[in-house]
Parts: sequence; C-alpha cells; structure tokens
Amino acid sequence: MRCSWCGDNPLYVKYHDEEWGVPVYDDRIHFEFLVLESAQAGLSWLTVLKKRENYRKAYEDFDPKIVAEFDQEKIEELMENEGIIRNRKKIEASVNNARVFMEIQREFGSFSSYIWSFVGGKQLVSCNESIEELPAKTPQSEALAKDMKKRGFKFLGPVILYSHMQATGLVNDHIISCFRYKEVSESK
Repeated sequence: MRCSWCGDNPLYVKYHDEEWGVPVYDDRIHFEFLVLESAQAGLSWLTVLKKRENYRKAYEDFDPKIVAEFDQEKIEELMENEGIIRNRKKIEASVNNARVFMEIQREFGSFSSYIWSFVGGKQLVSCNESIEELPAKTPQSEALAKDMKKRGFKFLGPVILYSHMQATGLVNDHIISCFRYKEVSESK
C-alpha cells in the first residue's frame, strides 16, 4: 500500500515511491525544490511535476550561482517559456531566493546544514494512519518560514516550507501503512 495522495498518475507515483520523504543533504536538490515549491503556490504539485524537466533546463539544472545572476533580460525570456509557470512575481522571487540561498551557504557552510538545524539535525518521523492527519504546517515550518522571510526569501511561507520538509525528508510523513514509511525512515 502507498499514500493515497499520489493516486495512480505514473509521474506522481514515481515521485512518491522514489523521492518524497527521502532525506536530502544536497544543496542543489534543496534549491530545486525551493524553486518548484514556490512556483507551485496556488497550483497542484502534479502541475509542477509535469513541468519539472522544463524548469531544469530553464533554471540551468537548478544551479543557484547561475540563477542568482539572472538579469531582467533572462526574466523576460523565462516569461516567454511555455514550459514553466509564467508568473513574473514567482520568477523574480526565484532569482532573489537564489541570492539569499547563497548567503545562507556562506554563513552556514551549506544550505543543508541550515535547514536541518530546524529539526535538530535528524528526520522527524510521523505516525499518521491517514493523509487526513497530515498537518499543513508545523511549529518547525513556521520557525523556518519566519527565519527565511527575515533573511529575504519570497514566496516561501510555512505551508510551502512544510511541503519542502516533507519532500526533502526532514520529516517522514508517509502514512504508517505505506510501504515507503519504514524504508524512508531507514534511509537516513
């Protein structure tokens, strides 16, 4: 059995089975999810997953150093790219966020070190029996959102950041009957 939220869409199932909840320590992957999750605001995650490869190309394989250098001309180019979500505020936020992301890397040695500090350096494991029990945000995601906002991040509130924590394995929110629940906890 798997978590019911992924339904039977092959892309969603693959994401659930291979990525969601697996602990991430790679800064590039964290940046990728921050870009995608901020783009997702107000849309379904499946919509974003369908555009992920287009984002990968448009965002230079999610290299924050390159994205931080995007100028107005590049932003206009992205606004014309039908393969991504063409929302100017979200695109501009992603460039801003790349710059702040790199400031955090300089301060903490890595973005991973920074974000994992909000869960005490180890994965939080939930014991939910159904997806209805999953929270939209937690005290940890609220603290993270507050700190990130103070540092200058945009389009990343406590709900989006809780999604980030779930996606990148800071928390294991697979329901306990899901075959990935134990596997993800053991992959730490």
